Amino acid sequence: MSDPVLIKKIDNLTKHLYGQLFVACILGAVQVFAFAPFEQWWVIYPTFVGFFLLQKQLQKSTRRYFLVSFIFSISSLIATLCWIYVSMDLYGGMPKIVSALLIVLLCAYLAIYPSLALWASTRLSGVSDTQRYLLLIPVFWLISDWFRGYVLTGFPWAYLGYSHADTPLVGFAPVLGVQGITLAVMVICGALTLLIQKQKIGLSLSVISALLISGFILQQQQYTIAQPSINVSLVQGNIDQNEKWKKEQLSPSLQKYSALSETGLDDQTELIIWPESAIAALDVNVQAFLQPLSADLAAKNKTLMTGIIGYESKTDSYYNSIVTLGKLPNQQLPQRQGYSLQSENRYQKHHLLPIGEFVPFEKLLRPLAPYFNLPMSSFQRGTQLQNNLQTEQVSIAAAICYEIAFPELLRKNIGEKTGVLLTVSNDAWFGNSIGPDQHLQIARMRAIEFARPLLRSTNNGVTAIFDASGNELGRLPVNVAAVLSKKIQPTFGQTPYQYAGSYPLYLYCLLVLLGLFLSSKYKKHKTKS
Repeated sequence: MSDPVLIKKIDNLTKHLYGQLFVACILGAVQVFAFAPFEQWWVIYPTFVGFFLLQKQLQKSTRRYFLVSFIFSISSLIATLCWIYVSMDLYGGMPKIVSALLIVLLCAYLAIYPSLALWASTRLSGVSDTQRYLLLIPVFWLISDWFRGYVLTGFPWAYLGYSHADTPLVGFAPVLGVQGITLAVMVICGALTLLIQKQKIGLSLSVISALLISGFILQQQQYTIAQPSINVSLVQGNIDQNEKWKKEQLSPSLQKYSALSETGLDDQTELIIWPESAIAALDVNVQAFLQPLSADLAAKNKTLMTGIIGYESKTDSYYNSIVTLGKLPNQQLPQRQGYSLQSENRYQKHHLLPIGEFVPFEKLLRPLAPYFNLPMSSFQRGTQLQNNLQTEQVSIAAAICYEIAFPELLRKNIGEKTGVLLTVSNDAWFGNSIGPDQHLQIARMRAIEFARPLLRSTNNGVTAIFDASGNELGRLPVNVAAVLSKKIQPTFGQTPYQYAGSYPLYLYCLLVLLGLFLSSKYKKHKTKS
């Protein structure tokens, strides 16, 4: 039974601005529990429904609508992205208060997009509550996500769809991508709001049921065809981030990875993966290590892919790269086997991380603090479209670290004969925070969207392997040096999302907005006449 006194107190609280801001802050902050490592996906629904009901108390004040929406959004982002502070605090060389302020400023900027979406959804006149909750708000939310993921290089983190990888709604991922799930989540939030307000009960129940049933049916579909299995081993070196880039640490690091790869592998291993910048040096400077290693691997019929710093002397350019060593396809002559500086069997990171891999306004920011002068923060971009990495058994589409959060970038580099997805990362920058778990959750969604197994190799965690349905095949404990060996099945083919990308969602949003605009104009014209 509900407590009438408590209900009255809450009602009184939400009638005043400060009370409304407090409630919006709590509702927003709680959303962090929907994402990894907590993975309580259901949290999304009471927070959004509560916020929509709170909006009803705002008495159509334009400024108050935006302010409450902003507090809701920024509190959600701060709670979800607070892990960025760890890298600033440990490696930034700035006072703690300055680091905290920078996080707040970043989240304030990112909060502008969803705040504008929520605010704008109240500004279109002639729209019924049903249209607003089921059509307008979900569409504006998607548009705000797209802008957030694109403007100023983009930050496509914590899309609502990532929280629903273990629900029937995940069936929309191979068809419409993660944002197809986001759209379904927002529509359900709107339908639940209508139900609580006892509006359009039949329609709301039908919409919720249709989305859940459709997601479940789509989840059962097979979009790709399994190929012969291969044995893979992911090596997690767990190199101390404070020591990693020191010259004297290079040799011990290489010895550690070599030893793990020698003693920790399954005898049947055909493909070995080392993480991002496992070799913390320029490739041109470690040929004496790479060439013998490649020859030894080729003799054992094994292939190794490792993160390294690529260097092009002609342009004096540095690249965050993955190179392939050991046995390579279609190379029968011994002298042509293995790695070389001229080998095209490599990947160069395209979507660089601001501050970490390039510094905008470089001349202004670099002198301010060590955080703007991190090791290897002057990379060049690789091209957007690159050939898959090749082994004798399979073609592999690669993404380095942050790139895995950009599904459209990965989509452009996946062909029908791409068998496996690979992402290498170094999340040691973020310590024991929730950031690496969220990063893993994002990577897992790529496996589901493209219906291909995904290998995620990291320096200190979370190293994991997923099958083509996004099921976890294994992971390594965080902050240990170990090897993860599994048998995976590459897959060939195309998912609908791989073929069409986000264009169906773009079209849907356009048609909804056009329809609502024309409907609003028609109602105004009818009222005047």
